[in-house]
Amino acid sequence: MEILKNAISQMITLSEREAINFMSMCYRRKFKKKEILSQDEKIIDEVYFIERGIIRVKIIDLAGTEHTVHFAIENQFIADYRAFLTREKSSYLLESMEDTEVIVLPKEGIDWGYKHLQEGEKLGRLIAEYYFTYLDKRIEHLYTLSPLQRYNLMNQIFPNIHNRVPQHMIASYLGITPIHLSRIKKSRLS
Repeated sequence: MEILKNAISQMITLSEREAINFMSMCYRRKFKKKEILSQDEKIIDEVYFIERGIIRVKIIDLAGTEHTVHFAIENQFIADYRAFLTREKSSYLLESMEDTEVIVLPKEGIDWGYKHLQEGEKLGRLIAEYYFTYLDKRIEHLYTLSPLQRYNLMNQIFPNIHNRVPQHMIASYLGITPIHLSRIKKSRLS
């Protein structure tokens, strides 16, 4: 749990006692490749901190087509935050793209942190602000950047993603077809 403690300590001041008490409410969980961590139509009561692996956030449209909304990699928090915060049913599915190890932060532990950590509410705010900013930029980039620019940015955000995730999911994340993705990759090699 030291990795989670370090990540939190980079955001807020955390005493050793606070860390011990908070970490005692969290636990590790492993998921096999292609396993669903969080399903749509469920109430979300966990946030995950990724120790090892990559998680895909996807949504299925009315025609049954899967769309990749987001990826999360090591040292990142991930959940269907809207569903977690509002206690509404989730619209997204979280799927492990390789064998993945996470630290689970259950809702009860997070609520305890808000009340008992000196800067617990600040931690929640910072994580929410990071996630909001990331998603807002992602939406903006879908409309203002070319596919090549989005591809280059993706490679900066998710290094080595091409070796970790199938190409059709990367194309979906970029908002392009797999054929267009192949063309972009070829043009970068020439």
